[in-house]
Amino acid sequence: MTFYAPKGGLPPQTDLTTDRAVFTEAYAVLPRGTMTDIVTSRLPFWDDTRLWVIARPLSGFAETFSQYIVEVAPGGGSDKPETDPAAEAVLFVVAGNIVLTVAGEKHSLTEGGYAYLPPGGDWTVRNTSDANATFHLVRKAYERVEGIDVPSALVTNEADVEGREMPDTNGAWRTQRFVDPDDVRHDMHVNIVTFEPGGVIPFPETHVMEHGLYVLEGKAIYLLNKDWVEVQEGDFMWLRAFCPQACYAGGPGRFRYLLYKDVNRHPKLTL
Repeated sequence: MTFYAPKGGLPPQTDLTTDRAVFTEAYAVLPRGTMTDIVTSRLPFWDDTRLWVIARPLSGFAETFSQYIVEVAPGGGSDKPETDPAAEAVLFVVAGNIVLTVAGEKHSLTEGGYAYLPPGGDWTVRNTSDANATFHLVRKAYERVEGIDVPSALVTNEADVEGREMPDTNGAWRTQRFVDPDDVRHDMHVNIVTFEPGGVIPFPETHVMEHGLYVLEGKAIYLLNKDWVEVQEGDFMWLRAFCPQACYAGGPGRFRYLLYKDVNRHPKLTL
């Protein structure tokens, strides 16, 4: 496995400013070149850590989640990583090694490491290695339902999660689901979608879920609303509910992305 992780820096003064970055009323694309030093953020109670905020709730756009790419230097991390008791999270490692402690139990997460962290959970994260570690942190305000338990914490690695073929695709399109899609305790899914070269979504998907798609590997042509957009590893796509989407994986290697979507709850009737 080799997933793309941003390195920061700044382009030279001689570079053109023209790029693929776009923000529309239906979708946004943040190419990997936009993730420079100048757009990093810091957080309270995080040591030797910087992050790229690539999605946040915006009224009239995508309103359910935030997503960060977090880079932790050796010795860095946090013993108080979440200040919102209502926030659940998924952590996915794309480079390096971290130690995640959940309810007193330590887990060593390497590339491909995945953790679901329920709201109000007791967790910490530290980089005890001698190199930077980079991971995605996807956060959502958990929507409690009377009579439905809050999910338990889960720690695994994507290498241990079998990809399920999508119907009638002969393996060209697979999804790795880290939690059971029928488990209504969960109100968000963060999956990995894989296309073999030439694999496609053969129709414009149009549905209620908001999406965040971070390209882990490869390249493709992706349909966003009415536009076909070329994307590559390290790019991030952010889609409103009902934004039509499809894709064609052009190769030469696999096309894979980390996918967020909100699920299993009634749409709110008041805003």
